[in-house]
Amino acid sequence: MSLSQGEAGSIGGYTLIDRLGSGGMGVVHLALSASGRQVAIKVVHAQYALDEEFRARFRQEVAAARRVSGAFTAPVVDADPGAEQPWMATLYVPGRTLSDIVAKEGPLTGRALRTLALGLVEALRDIHRAGVVHRDLKPSNVLMAEDGPRVIDFGISRAADNEDLTVTGRLIGTPPFMSPEQFAAPRDVTAASDVFSLGSVLVYAATGNRPFDGGSPYLTGYQVMHEQPHLDGVAEPLRTIAERCLAKDPADRPQLAELHGVLQQLPIGATPDLPDLGSGPTVLEFARSPSVPGTAEPRDGTTFGAGATAAGGARRRRRVLLALGTAVAVTAIGLTAAHVVSGGTAADGRAAAGASASGAATPAAGLPAGWRPWRAGLATGKKGDPLDYEESGCVPGDSTAVYCAGTGFTVTRLDAASGRVDWRRGTSPETSLPVGVRDGRVYTYRKPDSTATYITRRLVALDAKTGTELWARPVSEDEPAVLFSRGVVAMDENKTAFVAYDSSGRRLWTAPAKSSAGDACAVTALNGAPYGLCTPADDPGKDGVGLLRLDPADGTAHEVATLPTGARPMGVVDGQLLFLIPKLEESQFAANGTDQPYKALERVDPRTGAVKRVPLPGTPRGTVTLLDGVLYFDRPGGTVTAVRGTDGKQLWQRATEIENLSAPVRSKKFDTLYFANRYGRLLALNPATGAVRWHTAAIRDPGESAEQTTPYVLQVKDAIVAVAGDTAFSVRPDRPAVTAK
Repeated sequence: MSLSQGEAGSIGGYTLIDRLGSGGMGVVHLALSASGRQVAIKVVHAQYALDEEFRARFRQEVAAARRVSGAFTAPVVDADPGAEQPWMATLYVPGRTLSDIVAKEGPLTGRALRTLALGLVEALRDIHRAGVVHRDLKPSNVLMAEDGPRVIDFGISRAADNEDLTVTGRLIGTPPFMSPEQFAAPRDVTAASDVFSLGSVLVYAATGNRPFDGGSPYLTGYQVMHEQPHLDGVAEPLRTIAERCLAKDPADRPQLAELHGVLQQLPIGATPDLPDLGSGPTVLEFARSPSVPGTAEPRDGTTFGAGATAAGGARRRRRVLLALGTAVAVTAIGLTAAHVVSGGTAADGRAAAGASASGAATPAAGLPAGWRPWRAGLATGKKGDPLDYEESGCVPGDSTAVYCAGTGFTVTRLDAASGRVDWRRGTSPETSLPVGVRDGRVYTYRKPDSTATYITRRLVALDAKTGTELWARPVSEDEPAVLFSRGVVAMDENKTAFVAYDSSGRRLWTAPAKSSAGDACAVTALNGAPYGLCTPADDPGKDGVGLLRLDPADGTAHEVATLPTGARPMGVVDGQLLFLIPKLEESQFAANGTDQPYKALERVDPRTGAVKRVPLPGTPRGTVTLLDGVLYFDRPGGTVTAVRGTDGKQLWQRATEIENLSAPVRSKKFDTLYFANRYGRLLALNPATGAVRWHTAAIRDPGESAEQTTPYVLQVKDAIVAVAGDTAFSVRPDRPAVTAK
């Protein structure tokens, strides 16, 4: 990352040679001293230099870092906290962060894990001997150098003889790695708080998962204070060590001297000494994404503000969460936080898509004719009656176009090669994802306005080439239509019947919407066949869900099975209908449905109605997508879990630290899962292991709706098309540089 135009060529007598990273609070440069020594210089942004409280905190950071000198920290070589723009220089440590290594290469084992654990204990020993409590030990503050780990960033540390600069009513730290006392009594934390954080870091290093991960910062804080850690996959003797470090009472945690002894018992094994650490510079990321001015994208450091709320629940839990929501403010001003891979560079330095799982060369991307990277706006100034949806995204047509929802229109056709707008239809001020495209028809909705002669919503078919409306039929106001093998099926306007139409608008059949379980029905399609899901109209939570198979030819309904309340249809695996069964007793904490917990699968034989229940170990959570027989659970905090659809076995889990991800799409050619997030960041994972292949930075200014709409990603041939906020854009799957214009 080169220096930006207008940046000074030197600071404090150090020549700036590269820009390692930038964020909301400052910039970190790689620089040379007069003798040629490499240093990393943190320079505070000018606006914060005028903030006396911030200056005082920066002086405290410099003082704390100066006091600490050891083999496992990055020593301060120079600083001027009183300069017009305060700065601090530390010895430059080439290497990647622990969070980057685990995310891209998987958990540490054997000698690598033992070296990390002992190195962190020795680093904390030196820090505590200097009379300093670090207070923000986390994977992104651990640099993995060739000769062992380095603990960095003393931005929120506290020396024993320093004034506590924490403002009344605010806490500072990183929730998944904070101690209970940091939430309960931040002014009174001791060295034992760092031991708790050490336990969390070691669990993350050994498994790739955080021991406390509530899906949101508020729920995570509650877990840290009141719940037991999740230690699945932590082998002995580390599991017992971690349990002691994560004791709620600081007095119950081991001393560092004792830890140093017991950690030497960790097995060395036959694993390599350390993962490939790379030689490139570590890149700075702050809590506020530099690519999206004025838009916070929380990561390890998440900003909590007054008035923030969390999902409702038990009264005691709600009180705690509200207290956290109004009390916590996490400031990320660290020297190094995470290695960012963008512009098409992969974790191992290869081309972004990487080699295939078999080691074969990366295949050539098949792109729409004349394709180039593009970006298109999905908002206009038109007004109309809202469709009451906030479902953004695009659906594919043929290899030449995508059809997208937007604000100020109902649907638009974009040229897949250039992003050119071919046509727009409708005036809806809210986004409503089209039903789909088939046989040259785009199916979407139209809601009546003040001039309409009808009063219910219409299912509309548009000509895919021209956007001309071909026909419209009345359908239910709130139940979605779905495509099936012969056309499109929906609930009628009274929700008393299923009704199917072919591409010409001719009614194929109607069928009564009723089962033995009830007559409040919705329609779905599984493997191209239509099905009805019915519950009691007067009590949808009672007596389960009646599953009806609707004959595609004439709509004849056949009762197949009765499923548990809340059963969610996912698709077909090995000829069996697959349903997810929610854990309803925890649904009130499910973050508006995006973090729903599930307890079982139910596999249904569509011919006999035989049902087989498969328990789901560990209660996976999140929004769920079925791809090629694997269920991908995507939590709001960025954790992705892969579960096999045949037997419920967890295949892998990855804490990506990229929040608010879309449903994934899988490329078989590149053997890669692709995700987008609400700020336009793209993420590519290995579907076999969950390892990160690459990810990109956020796009610039995705639009006002980014916080409200769901991100979306699809492929047209091999080109990636993603939607974030009011913006659609397209990149290559092998060199994913995002256009910023």
